[in-house]
Amino acid sequence: MANSLFAVLSRDWLGVPVAVLVTGAGGGLAGVGAAWAVALGGLVTAVGVLLGAGAVRHLVLVARERRENPPPGRLVDVGGRRMHVLAEGEAGSGPTVVWMSGGHAPGGELRELHTMLAARTRSVLVDRFGSGWSDVGRFPRTTAGEAEELLAALEGAGERGPFVLVGHSFGGLLVANVARRRPDLVAGLVLLDPTPLEVIAFAPLSRQLAGMRRGFLLMAVRQLFGAHRGPGGRAGQGCAAASIFAELSPSGLAAVGWETVVYDGDLGDLPLVLVIPRDLIGGEAVLAGARDQVEAERISRFYLRSRVRYLAASTASRLVHTPEGTGHDFPHEAPGFVAGVVEDLVRELRAVSP
Repeated sequence: MANSLFAVLSRDWLGVPVAVLVTGAGGGLAGVGAAWAVALGGLVTAVGVLLGAGAVRHLVLVARERRENPPPGRLVDVGGRRMHVLAEGEAGSGPTVVWMSGGHAPGGELRELHTMLAARTRSVLVDRFGSGWSDVGRFPRTTAGEAEELLAALEGAGERGPFVLVGHSFGGLLVANVARRRPDLVAGLVLLDPTPLEVIAFAPLSRQLAGMRRGFLLMAVRQLFGAHRGPGGRAGQGCAAASIFAELSPSGLAAVGWETVVYDGDLGDLPLVLVIPRDLIGGEAVLAGARDQVEAERISRFYLRSRVRYLAASTASRLVHTPEGTGHDFPHEAPGFVAGVVEDLVRELRAVSP
C-alpha cells in the first residue's frame, strides 16, 4: 500500500488534478444553497485554487531546473528508465573508482572527492533512481534492487571493471552488496562508516529514522504543491528515499535481511578498507536516550563494536580511523583524507596487478 502511494505521489503533475478535484468539490458544496454549505464551499474552493497555483509553480520550477541544470554525465537506460552516470578521468592501468553517497542522496554529494580522484584515475558518480538527474525508478526501492541497478548502469555506460567501490553510510551498505553479488567485477572496497544492519535490528528504539522517513514523504507533498523554497526538486526524490528507508527498521529489515546483509566471510579475500571515526562524535542524541549511565555505556559499546563488524566480511580487510574530531560526516569534513585512503588502495592494487 505504501509503495503504491509513493508511486502515485512521485508524479510531478499530480498536484494539478488534485487541485481541480478540490476546487470542484468546493463548487459542489456552494451549490447546495445552505448558508453553511456556501461558506464551507467557498473555503474549499479557495484551498483548491491555492493548491492549483502551487502545483503550477512546482511544474514551472522543475522545468526551469531541468533547463538550467542539464545532466553533466550520461543518462543510461536501465530497465526502461534512465540512470545518470558521470565518468571522468583515465583509468590507465586501472582500477576505476565508483562512488556512492550516503542516505539516498545523489552522487553529486561526493563531487569534491570525485574531482580529486578523476585527476589521477577514472572516477564515476552514479545517481540512484530517485536522486539527482536519474528517473524515479520502480517501487519499492531496496538496497538489493539498487545493487543490481548500479551494475546495470555501469555496464550500460560502457564502464568496465575492475572497480574500487567506495560507499559512505547507507551507500557503504549498497556497494558491499554489489561486491557480494559480483566479486569478479570488484578489485577492492572502501567502506566509509557504512550502515551496520545490527544497529537497525538490535539498537535501542529510536524514532529518528522513522521521523526521517515521514520527513521525506512530507517533503514530496510540499513539492507537489509548490510549498518549498529554492529550486524545483522533484516529488519522486522524497518518495524514493521514503521507500528505501523502510528497510531501516526492525520490521523492514526482517523482510529483506537475507538479500541485504553482507555477513562474515561473504567477500572472501577481497581487499576491504573500513574507515570509521574513533568515537561517537555526533551520536550524542542516541546516548542521551539512555536510562542511566550503565545503559549509556552499553549503547556506546554496542555502536562502536557494530561499526567494525564489516571487517569480518573479508579475510583481507583492514581498519583506518578518521582524523581526530571528525564524525560520521567525515567525507565532507576531511575530503583530502578520504581521497588519500582511496588513492592508496588504488596504488596498491595497481602494484599487485599492473
